[in-house]
Amino acid sequence: MVVLGGFLSSPGLYREMCAAIKRLRSCPVGVADVWIWHWAAAVSARGWSRILDRLHEAVVLAASSSPTGKVMLVGHSAGGVIGRLYLSDEPFRDRTYAGLERVSTLITLGSPHRNRERARLRREVERRLPGAFFAPRVRYVVVAGRAVSGEPGGRSSGRRANWFYRQLIGHGEVWGDGLVPVESALLEGAEEMVFDGVYHAPVFGSPWYGSPEVVERWCCRAPPGG
Repeated sequence: MVVLGGFLSSPGLYREMCAAIKRLRSCPVGVADVWIWHWAAAVSARGWSRILDRLHEAVVLAASSSPTGKVMLVGHSAGGVIGRLYLSDEPFRDRTYAGLERVSTLITLGSPHRNRERARLRREVERRLPGAFFAPRVRYVVVAGRAVSGEPGGRSSGRRANWFYRQLIGHGEVWGDGLVPVESALLEGAEEMVFDGVYHAPVFGSPWYGSPEVVERWCCRAPPGG
């Protein structure tokens, strides 16, 4: 299994998540070597390609030791959107990754699949690869958290969530994980899991997608093997 972190994250954030996965599935788990400074440059297609390159290295390495030659890819937040692009057999900035040849399952955790027009690159993924584009060849599992209601006149967490949700879908009085609203994290044609009380990341609250008790819920329900 390979984990690709979210925007402005570093591999250390996923240490506890990886330990929980290893305990539950008894399989090797690696985190793509993507750091905060790589994400800081991800406002451009060139920045995305650098992340894709590092993800590709991690997937190729993991697949080389997999009995099936394939891996499960877990993408947190923006990592899930880039994971969808990685599957494509069409070139991105003159390089073709064709991750669908090595990935059996893509699991996304609080990924902003649905975006307003200002998120140009994320919208480009949906335009080129709508929904669970490579299903059933690749199994898509999307996980969303329902922890914070976006309330413009409510508590600070609700006001903050309202602002974040509006940036993604144009309105904020909905439920989400504190950063990504549920409707943005879902993907047409994918298997869906929506967990009450689960936050986007530790900075938003606990438990989050990487907390051991939450990992157990999505990891054990995800398909076995690589």
